[in-house]
Amino acid sequence: MTESGDGPGVRPWPHLGSESGPDLLVFQVRFDTLENPRTGRAMKRTVLECPAWVNVVAFTPARELVVVRQYRFGTRSISLEIPGGVVDPGEFHGDAARRELREETGYTAGRWTYLGCVEPNPAVQDNLCHHWLAEDARLTDPIDPDPGEDLAAETLAPDALREALARGAIRHGLVLNALCRVMDLSDLPRPEPRAR
Repeated sequence: MTESGDGPGVRPWPHLGSESGPDLLVFQVRFDTLENPRTGRAMKRTVLECPAWVNVVAFTPARELVVVRQYRFGTRSISLEIPGGVVDPGEFHGDAARRELREETGYTAGRWTYLGCVEPNPAVQDNLCHHWLAEDARLTDPIDPDPGEDLAAETLAPDALREALARGAIRHGLVLNALCRVMDLSDLPRPEPRAR
């Protein structure tokens, strides 16, 4: 299999055209018409155009994880997450990671390591989420959230972090993916299934 995911029997779908859809603030909708190479049939598909995102796994000198709690509109619940956000137009994602950590938590870090990127939902989204590791993070500034945010920052000691993961208190898929890049989570007990 190639890096782009092409493999035997699977081919890219020829692009026949695009039209703009509504602007949904976080996403710009685009409708693509593509040809299914298996059937030759033209099909319209929805694409959500979105800027790149960043997530930051930030550890203090005591190896406590810097986290935020914030209300999430989709689940109508308060979510326990690592800091992150949107990469601004023309901004390098590493600079966005530093900015988001400082704005959302007041922490700045001495050492930064790029952990790679993931496609949040390639079925409908066109963006990447970049993961960064920040070490030696220290509280240096007041938090400065965006106008649409209301959040609180805190730190979790290693045992408290593992306990939160074990009981399913951290459920954001991109957060879990970033944490898996720096921690072995395979020995955690599996949380009980939950309704929504």
